[in-house]
Amino acid sequence: MKLSELKEFDAAEALKDDETIKHYLSLAFEGGNSREIQRALGTVARARGMSALARESGIAREALYRALSDTGNPEFATIMKVVTALGLHLTLAPNSESPDAVTA
Repeated sequence: MKLSELKEFDAAEALKDDETIKHYLSLAFEGGNSREIQRALGTVARARGMSALARESGIAREALYRALSDTGNPEFATIMKVVTALGLHLTLAPNSESPDAVTA
């Protein structure tokens, strides 16, 4: 097989079930890089179907594509709508690497 015959890897094709999606997003959020989180949400949106996610989140499909693209800059409200439409919620936990972590 020639290198040119290899298909480019698309993580969206590997995200077949809710547990895999949850784990994938958890890793992205744990990393703390906002661009990686945005990219991961975009990948999950493609895996789930952008039109369906747009309907469930109440965000226009084109706006969702734009917000989750590499050049997008989604508002926090958009991120929350996407996360909620995926049937997930965000949970905060102390950062074990930070000596100044807030504890309740």
